[in-house]
Amino acid sequence: MFSALVLAMLFLSMGVQPGQAISISAQGANPVTVIRDYKHDTSPPLRDIQPRPLPPRAEHEELPPRSTGIQHHNAPDPVIQSALAPLAMPSTILNFNGIPFPGVACNCAPPDTNGEVGATQYVQIVNEGYQVFNKSTGASTLGPVGISTIWSGFGGVCELAGDGDPVLLYDQLANRWLVSQFAGASVPTDECIAVSTSSDATGSYNRYGFHLGTNFFDYPHLSVWPDAYYMSMNVFNTAGTAFLGPQPFAFDRSRMLAGQSATVVTPGITGGSSEDPYLPADLDGSTLPPSGAPNSFVEFPGSGSYKVFHFHVDFSTPGNSTFTLFASPAAAGFTLLCPTTRSCVPQSGTTTGLDAIADRLMFRLAYRNFGDHESVVGNYTVSSGGVAGIRWFELRNITNGPVTKFQESTYQPDTTWRWMGSAAMDRNGDIAVGFSASSSSINPQIRYAGRLVGDPLNQLAQGEAHLFDGTGSQTGTSSRWGDYSDLTIDPVDDCTFWYTTEYYATTTSFNWRTRIGNFKFATCGGSATVPGAPTLSASAGNAVVHLTWTAPSDGGSPITNYKVYRSTVSGGETILTTLGNVTSYDDTAVTNGTTYFYKVSAVNAVGEGAQSNEASATPSAGATVPSAPQNLTAAPARGKGVQLNWSPPASNGGSPITAYNIYRGTASGGETLLTSVGNVTSFKDTTTSRGQLYYYVVKAVNAVGEGPASNEASAVAK
Repeated sequence: MFSALVLAMLFLSMGVQPGQAISISAQGANPVTVIRDYKHDTSPPLRDIQPRPLPPRAEHEELPPRSTGIQHHNAPDPVIQSALAPLAMPSTILNFNGIPFPGVACNCAPPDTNGEVGATQYVQIVNEGYQVFNKSTGASTLGPVGISTIWSGFGGVCELAGDGDPVLLYDQLANRWLVSQFAGASVPTDECIAVSTSSDATGSYNRYGFHLGTNFFDYPHLSVWPDAYYMSMNVFNTAGTAFLGPQPFAFDRSRMLAGQSATVVTPGITGGSSEDPYLPADLDGSTLPPSGAPNSFVEFPGSGSYKVFHFHVDFSTPGNSTFTLFASPAAAGFTLLCPTTRSCVPQSGTTTGLDAIADRLMFRLAYRNFGDHESVVGNYTVSSGGVAGIRWFELRNITNGPVTKFQESTYQPDTTWRWMGSAAMDRNGDIAVGFSASSSSINPQIRYAGRLVGDPLNQLAQGEAHLFDGTGSQTGTSSRWGDYSDLTIDPVDDCTFWYTTEYYATTTSFNWRTRIGNFKFATCGGSATVPGAPTLSASAGNAVVHLTWTAPSDGGSPITNYKVYRSTVSGGETILTTLGNVTSYDDTAVTNGTTYFYKVSAVNAVGEGAQSNEASATPSAGATVPSAPQNLTAAPARGKGVQLNWSPPASNGGSPITAYNIYRGTASGGETLLTSVGNVTSFKDTTTSRGQLYYYVVKAVNAVGEGPASNEASAVAK
């Protein structure tokens, strides 16, 4: 067995220097490689570091994400959401500009925009800038400064040759920030990681440099997990011309949090050039994964399935570390978008298209443990209906199994192109997806869509909202856009989504802007309640009972369904059916001559509200409801109240009148049910206020149901 101390002694005994790698036999088919940091230290507080003077650089394309050349068989898409849902997405709370071009001094495109929200701050990172904001106000508290400022005094490529592809995370389990970017003298061979020593992003950082090898290590994406910081990369030959395959890495989180010398464990390239890229699961929320759970890497479904790999790392005994295929739930068919060109997504005012980067999952793969199940949500871009659509998915129980595809859909509700998405889930299980939107008639825009946990599966049923509409399009710039965006969740309330990505203010090249906005579903955090009780009425015909009801208050969350209950005994109603957001229903599963009793309840994302009043009706082949009562009069009553008198209807509908329903209001036409009386033709209303004008109508009731209203009468109560 290797302990951490024995491993360190092994490095020394073998003459292995910091930064060098050794291979150790593992339980899996391939040995694992252990790489020791070649340098680590703790920086001064970032707020005290004088930003390094950065020489101006010519406008240039940042290192492009190399194509993985996936071999996908296009197939019809059976899961398209082709209609826009009612626009019920919440508006933004804060909405402000982030770091603009040139990214401090990068003068490059694209910005690779991402960011994270912490306890009190929001931090954004781009190629190659870093800025800290007050999350309550959106005011800048530091920067923008070059990412290299964090590495001032560290030396080597981390300080002097950062190549971008930055990733920023907030480790909510330890309340620390993680800042990373790749680096290299000519090609990216190193990964530079800084972990803050506190929850203050302007404070000091434990800094690490790791030399991964001599290949071209591209498109790093990191995640937080209890036992490690995990990373996926797409690996190419040194020239960057041949895809060798994806590679997973695990960094020793506990030692990096402590500022101690750390290692990274990797099984090497997995699957070779035929393996599609994958992403590691990134923990959201405060509920940990099951004890000892491995990190799950989910692969782009170019092969037709969401391959789920388990990375179990053991830093004490690296030879016990394994990276194995755990499950392969099938993905719905789809068509690759623009597999041979970057000039893909159209824009207004230019013939230059934008890069869709549709051969991989988009950042992040967001994980959450709900106790009774685990979920990960992710997304990628596909061709749908002649435009770009967002394919989003939710997989469940990815650590313990059995892994299931709980839902999956392609969001393509119209002819606008939507791409470069990022998905996340709040503590309720509500899902949001942020993305870019463009077409030949609009400039690129920033939008977001979503669904509540109780919405129909496979639907972004809350519609979409505009976070910010760009007023320009990008020309030239090698069509680069993205290369990713970032939707994250506030770790304090576990409800508020924060989204950041790029846009253009004017039509030009190399002049991107970035935007930051946040929003929250009203149902998250206990601010909404179940709906109120509907008001129900029933009438009957031949072999049918007609139900109508008034919609109650929605409790602060849109009503999504109504439940209808029925019985042949008063008070004994059980569920008959569940409907959509409608206010009427015809029950045809009835027998003439039988009296049926009904209640209705409303449902929103919080749950089911109280049941309505009970209403009954008796279907009949020959009878109908009575006609309207006649000659209704109202007058001040002797003593107190209002005296009502009326004449029976001209027709009882072929069934004896059994009751009269009295309706009252304080405005003409606004009467609601006051009470029911027997087969009488007068009523004294004593539940009145002296001097108040009241309006009344009366309706007759027989076995079939309630008939139409009488004439309206009014009087001032004594």
